[in-house]
Amino acid sequence: MSSDEPLEIDGSTLEGGGQLLRIAVGLSALLSKPITINNIRAKRNPPGLKFQHAAGLRLVADICSARLEGNTTGSRTITLHPQVAPQASLAYTADPGTAGSIALLLQVSLPCLIFSSSSTSPSSLTLRGGTNASHSPQIDYTQNVFLPFIQKHFGLEPTLQVVKRGYYPRGGGQVHVSIPPVAGPLPSVTLTDRGEIKRVYGKSYVAGLPKSLADAMRTAAIDTLVESGIKENRIKIESLREKPSDAVGSGSGIVLWAETYEGCILGGSALGRKGTDAAHVGREAARELASNLDHGGCVDEYMQDQMIIFLALAQGKSRVKTGPLTLHTRTVIWVVEQLSAAKFRLEEAEGGAVVECDGIGYVPPVPPAPPTHVPGETSIST
Repeated sequence: MSSDEPLEIDGSTLEGGGQLLRIAVGLSALLSKPITINNIRAKRNPPGLKFQHAAGLRLVADICSARLEGNTTGSRTITLHPQVAPQASLAYTADPGTAGSIALLLQVSLPCLIFSSSSTSPSSLTLRGGTNASHSPQIDYTQNVFLPFIQKHFGLEPTLQVVKRGYYPRGGGQVHVSIPPVAGPLPSVTLTDRGEIKRVYGKSYVAGLPKSLADAMRTAAIDTLVESGIKENRIKIESLREKPSDAVGSGSGIVLWAETYEGCILGGSALGRKGTDAAHVGREAARELASNLDHGGCVDEYMQDQMIIFLALAQGKSRVKTGPLTLHTRTVIWVVEQLSAAKFRLEEAEGGAVVECDGIGYVPPVPPAPPTHVPGETSIST
């Protein structure tokens, strides 16, 4: 296959959903490798691109000046031809026009922007859509678990500001992200000792609904965490009602995160649903966090797959202890190995695994130097 011929990726492989698409497109842009993805979201109903996926593809194409084919809602095949590596830091915007997940728009674009060709100025992202959407990380998870994780372990320092909350079905949320670029490769990570729990934090929220629902979620979450063995004096969960000016639509939910003495951060969350008791939602989030703590791994089930691309781009050998490997994680590993020279080894045992990766030590290409004027030469314009 020539360097100009797209690598074909079967979008129905393993998990067969949107994350395969996001990781493949992000790596394609970063490594300047053209790809064609067929059978997009083949294991979802309905299959094909949704507005959110199309918005993420347009964003990545903008970042790397790509030629993008097939990017229409419902499409099951796209081709991306990156023309250049991610460019000097600029301001970018993405808006699916729906309540599609803002967190997933960040997921597809972040790896590209941390390696933009500027070594000084941060890139700016304005992302619109749903801040707290189903089947995706809540923006509070991104803000309090994912971003602190990549800052602590990879030295990355994106900052995120929630300007306005947006809930299903209207969307209308807005988030600003500032992403300073890095000049060299990311460091490898060794994270195999979770350590004892230092503190559990959380946010129980409602918008356009009575605050008593947030209080009920908070109380139920605390009771459930205490039942799981966490001391109550180590639990600090905020309960709040969003101001009408700070949110579009109505919604509710709770996000929890545990910090350990060894620097691990693990989360658990749940969204409120019509007809579902608020206390049940609080217990659901607490049980998810307790489950992520019970396996003794250093990352939760959501960080498990989100960290893979960063391990692949890092320099040297990384080792991270996880809980049982998810299908999402296996899918991301498969995609990364199709598009890069990164190599993964999985040491699986009952109740957990160790993910080992030989990273590629990616560094952004050096932008061409501007032409210099040689003394004595005359410049003639025509």
